[in-house]
Amino acid sequence: MTIPALLQNLRLPVIGAPMFIVSGPDLVIAQCKAGIVGSFPALNAREKDGEPVQLEAWLTRITEELDRHNQSNPDRPAAPFAVNQIVHRSNARLERDIEICHRHKVPLWITSLGARPEVNEAAHDCGALVFHDVINNSFARKAIEKGADGLIAVAAGAGGHAGMQSPFALLQEIREWFDGPLALSGAIATGNAVLAAQAAGADFAYIGSPFIATDEANAQPGYKQMIADSGAEDIVYSSLFTGIHGNYLKPSIRAAGMDPDALASADPSTMDFGGNAKPKSWSQIWGAGQGIGAVKAVGPAAAFVEHLASGYAEARARIEALPAARW
Repeated sequence: MTIPALLQNLRLPVIGAPMFIVSGPDLVIAQCKAGIVGSFPALNAREKDGEPVQLEAWLTRITEELDRHNQSNPDRPAAPFAVNQIVHRSNARLERDIEICHRHKVPLWITSLGARPEVNEAAHDCGALVFHDVINNSFARKAIEKGADGLIAVAAGAGGHAGMQSPFALLQEIREWFDGPLALSGAIATGNAVLAAQAAGADFAYIGSPFIATDEANAQPGYKQMIADSGAEDIVYSSLFTGIHGNYLKPSIRAAGMDPDALASADPSTMDFGGNAKPKSWSQIWGAGQGIGAVKAVGPAAAFVEHLASGYAEARARIEALPAARW
């Protein structure tokens, strides 16, 4: 498996997942400076009519700050960053946001909710790579057929709109035919899990939820602390809040006056792929993946990456020290 040149010199084989509302310039810059890919959804950069285009400002700030870091730290350059595009037909901003990302030469595009050849072509035209997130092998094949360069396998236990398949099953089926760049998402929150993802066939770990509990995340203090206080048993899988199944924190659901163990079926009126505000009743429903039990406190993103790096090094040393297999 050949790793694209853009992603060959990361400190760790980790991509920070783009998270709705939570991911912004502060978190992306911190992640990239720490040596992993930082990313944010384009739709997080919101603006009102008559205001300057926020996405332009975000991309300018990220690019300039990472350039300054690289000039001051030539021996420890920042990792590249990515922008997530929701390519569902209901995203009224997609064409505009693609033009902005093309003009700013965003190096990595992450596409979600539908594979679109024209989006991939626009990315390639400015020299960018496109990774598409998928929850099963059929969607993976379609994404590559339509021009994606790499895949993000979103397995069971991932935060946000997670799939239901075991990471082992999902990676195995994709690797039977695809030898390009592949990231794995699903309850990855330790250096051990990053190495395990590679051992199972992925090139990169795709990590989101632990970064909610960082100083740079655009999340309410209560949300951050809930991540640090919760574990896998505190996660529920439901389609109620967006119309698509995802993982959510039970304590936030209880705080909104609902029983997380007896949720109603999905209400299509809550679906929101175009950046429109959701009903206020859902505004305090907080998403997270099953790996958050590894997060014990709120702190800087760089400190969490350091924790990942030390755990990854220890895991590699432990594996290398095992006696040779006898079969």
